[in-house]
Amino acid sequence: MSNTLLKLNLEENFKEAHKGLMNREAEEEANRCLYCYDAPCIQACPTGIDIPSFIKKIASGNLYGSAKTIMSANPVGASCSRVCPTEELCEGACVLNHSTKPIMIGDLQRYATDWARHNDATLFQAGKPNGFKVGVVGGGPAGLSAARELARLGYEVTIYEAEKEAGGLNTYGIVSFRLPQSISYWEVDQVKKLNVKITTNTVVGKDISVDELMDRHDYIILAIGMGNVPNLKIEGEELKGVHDAIEFVKATKSGVLSEQYAGKNVVVIGAGNTAIDGATCSVRLGAENVKILYRRTKDEMTAYDFEYDFAKQDGVEFRWLTAPKRIIGDEEGKVTAIECIKMKLGESGEDGRRRPIPIEGSEFNLPVDVVIKAIGQTRHLSLIEQFGLQHNGGVVQVNAETFQTSNSKVYACGDVVFGKGIGEAMVVTAAEQGKRAAYHLHAQYSELQTNERMF
Repeated sequence: MSNTLLKLNLEENFKEAHKGLMNREAEEEANRCLYCYDAPCIQACPTGIDIPSFIKKIASGNLYGSAKTIMSANPVGASCSRVCPTEELCEGACVLNHSTKPIMIGDLQRYATDWARHNDATLFQAGKPNGFKVGVVGGGPAGLSAARELARLGYEVTIYEAEKEAGGLNTYGIVSFRLPQSISYWEVDQVKKLNVKITTNTVVGKDISVDELMDRHDYIILAIGMGNVPNLKIEGEELKGVHDAIEFVKATKSGVLSEQYAGKNVVVIGAGNTAIDGATCSVRLGAENVKILYRRTKDEMTAYDFEYDFAKQDGVEFRWLTAPKRIIGDEEGKVTAIECIKMKLGESGEDGRRRPIPIEGSEFNLPVDVVIKAIGQTRHLSLIEQFGLQHNGGVVQVNAETFQTSNSKVYACGDVVFGKGIGEAMVVTAAEQGKRAAYHLHAQYSELQTNERMF
């Protein structure tokens, strides 16, 4: 196959898989809504979007108002319309589940925000400047949400982002055929329009010190997300063809893949959403066979059900109760096979999950050209410690209500406060935490202003 033809096929393969609603479809679906007074769908949405209101606005043709209702509650509402597990959240709570089928809330949310995006709508304005400066470390969903709300409240906000572009997970970490970069870029632009300064290619703790950051700003919001995939700690990880799933997905979105995958055998280790992304990306890159290896069973899998179904439809094979033991290479240092061992589940551990135990003598080899590691992500321990914050293995300790850290001038939200039984790392949850952190920071500022006037 010529390079030109291969490129065309890849572009087609990575186009958004789920088609949005047409005008007539959206109107008919919006008119199915019962506009419940005590709408359970609102309660099920982590950001509390007024779902009946935005749907009613679609039914009446007020798409600007619909998009504003959505984005007011969720600063990354366009992305969430595509990646939220709606069947577990808003749609799962829809009263119509008991009679017909739930309203297609995610698709209607996409319809309204797509209208705003295509029409270059400006939905919000910056607030009257109050003279206070806030530095937001990390430009992902949590950081963008915090920055936008603070800008609307009148703060001078600067986001410090390590990557070339802001958007975090939405820009680099979720596959293009589920979430194109253009969606994330639009959400970033909505924040920029509020005079938020976004400093990219800037690693806090390296390009700018923590002390300098603290001197520049009255408050800091730490929204740094997670790091790379950790090592498997098995023989052969250094071989050519072994990849970090996060970097792999990022390469597919940035167009900087360093090798061809057509006709190859790919194994993905792990069974979270990132593992599914790595597997489905491999299929679209032309891999001959793609397997996911997971040391537990389907019941313990952390990927969403719709992600699992999506991978099955793509022909991804799942090998449950299977763990890698070593990666085998040839004389040139390229991956040729992976040695696996069968597992069984033992007693539950501290996290409540049953522990996988190797079955002695059950080893077997699988021929493989590419191994993609997707077993979670490391944490930015060094940076957290440079801030001097209390943490539990990289999970920053915060007040559960205010998101204030052990340093009264530093708030934290998003992935950096998730983990070890605390919270659920969803894009929509990170967005809500960013909002709440901003509101509580503002409450602290307001209290300070009140005290100054009194004395």
